[in-house]
Amino acid sequence: MFNIQEVIDTVRMVEVEHFDIRTITLGISLRDCSSRLPATVRARVYDKIRRLAAHHVNVVEAVESVYGVRVANKRVSVTPIAIVADGGSTHDFVALARVLDQAAEDVGIDYLGGFSALVQKGSTVGDDALIRSLPEVMATTQRVCGSVNCASTQAGINADAVLQMAGIVKQTAELTRDQHAIGCAKMVAFCNAVPDNPFIAGSFLGVSEPEAVINIGISGPGVVLRAIQEAGPGADFGTLSEVIKRTTFKITRAGELIGRRCAERLSERTGRTIGFGVVDISLAPTPAEGDSIADILAAMGLEDPGAPGTTAALALLNESVKKGGLMASSYVGGLSGAFMPVSEDQRMIRAAERGHITIEKLEAMTSVCSVGLDMIAIPGDTSTETIAGIMFDEFAIGMVNNKTTSARLIPVPGMGVGDEVDYGGLLGRESDAPRWSCC
Repeated sequence: MFNIQEVIDTVRMVEVEHFDIRTITLGISLRDCSSRLPATVRARVYDKIRRLAAHHVNVVEAVESVYGVRVANKRVSVTPIAIVADGGSTHDFVALARVLDQAAEDVGIDYLGGFSALVQKGSTVGDDALIRSLPEVMATTQRVCGSVNCASTQAGINADAVLQMAGIVKQTAELTRDQHAIGCAKMVAFCNAVPDNPFIAGSFLGVSEPEAVINIGISGPGVVLRAIQEAGPGADFGTLSEVIKRTTFKITRAGELIGRRCAERLSERTGRTIGFGVVDISLAPTPAEGDSIADILAAMGLEDPGAPGTTAALALLNESVKKGGLMASSYVGGLSGAFMPVSEDQRMIRAAERGHITIEKLEAMTSVCSVGLDMIAIPGDTSTETIAGIMFDEFAIGMVNNKTTSARLIPVPGMGVGDEVDYGGLLGRESDAPRWSCC
């Protein structure tokens, strides 16, 4: 039951503080689409996505209208494609990716996640073929996103996979050089990838997940910022933690309500049981002013992101967000915490331009944030070995600390020290400074 104050607070969050549902992601299992015949796999995959996701966008828009909460993205995630089409050739995977892209366009979603392989302990023929296909897939599709899990706490780091992925990043950058290596923004390498992540580019539906499920990603940096500002500059750490937890509680409650309504309506429209999965309470910034994780850190007392105390402030924020979400719901999952995608956060961009944020400081921050090195442009001449080294460091943090870490690096061809690339929209803007290149 919701009381009137919760309703009033939610209205304020929506109207004033940039609260939105960042994504409602429909997970679809494709395990029953496997076949020894690649053409059969393609036909089954297209048919199943069309059947289960045909009403997804319309249902989400109807729920948006009823509750007045904006949903930024409507997405689909699927079973890791390397499992669905294991044994296929690189050519087969490219053809399947184009079918996925067409299905995504036909049902009207923004992105489709799950062109993925799980190789933390070793790889199959299908895994290798999918990874080799990634550059062409990222260059020739619009909505397909890919990921490769290269490490885990249980299995360790697959060094061969890390080096291979570093080369894939370079190849993808070259194939999409006319778009400033945009293909690299649609794929990510992981340690400890989670099976219910609704956020792109790392979203996929784990093999133990249901036949179809709604996972929701909520975001509200502006809401948390406003609450901290209202607490005042004299608030101690205990007070800040309580303020963040109470605010996250409200965000999570609103998000779960929207997610459950979408699952119910989609079940009615499809005639299939589509359950509610998890709320991922990851605070994710956008390029809009006031929708910034870095602004939250500054409001907590930092002179600027990157200053001494940044990692501690981020740890306090992350833990408080998780605890507040868990108090509100038993269905918290995904990544849940604070994202630090430098190119999508205006204050982080300014801190980097001033030299306050370096890749070394970002790496330290990833030991406590919810993901890792996310959406970071680096000079185009950065070597494959250097990119692999950055990935190794990041995955070592995840492996030792039993947390998800990622590397979404964008070596922009033809750009170097002091150059700037603008991708627009949620992909943001990034300064190509040498301090981020590890050169």
